[in-house]
Amino acid sequence: MLTRRSLLIATLPLAAAPVPGWLRPARAQSPAQATQFIDQTAKQLVAIIDAGAPAPQKRAQLQQIIDRDVAVAEVAQFCLGRHWRDATPQQQADYVQLFHRVLLNSIAGHLGDYKGITYTIGRATAGDGGVQVPTVLNRPGQPSANLTWLVANVGGGPKIIDLIAEGTSMRLTQRSDYDSYLNRNGGRVQALLDAMKRQASQSG
Repeated sequence: MLTRRSLLIATLPLAAAPVPGWLRPARAQSPAQATQFIDQTAKQLVAIIDAGAPAPQKRAQLQQIIDRDVAVAEVAQFCLGRHWRDATPQQQADYVQLFHRVLLNSIAGHLGDYKGITYTIGRATAGDGGVQVPTVLNRPGQPSANLTWLVANVGGGPKIIDLIAEGTSMRLTQRSDYDSYLNRNGGRVQALLDAMKRQASQSG
């Protein structure tokens, strides 16, 4: 596995790296708009989780939400960091596609862990990196968990660009994991792609 944990969990502070220009929020993005966006997305996710639909149907519904509400290509490029410019155009395209598959597999594989979940959205705050929308997740028989969604305007609309679980950032941990893997493999982007192919083939 290339990651130390699920793609939804991270281990580095959000402020550890600058935010690229294409992930900086537009002036039109407000805390109220981001809160409404996250509430709508979360309601749809909860509906998928609690539905009695078969796994392939849930996966297809989940993919629609990811494609619509998550800035997958932009986050993928961020996670590859300085190695992005070392990749050929074909490798870049393959990497983004694999990143999407691994992300979808990771989330789909954990849907059952959140059966019966409820959530409470706190006060959103705007910053240089986007609008942070704090959420408290409550699972039956489990301690509550703090999750913050980072929302920015990407491509003219609100998109999720990070998940911060208990104060730690998904995209920065993924960036650190990929950087470490590439450093151990001579900086060869193809080595990372081959490993991601193996990871993506484990499910989905």
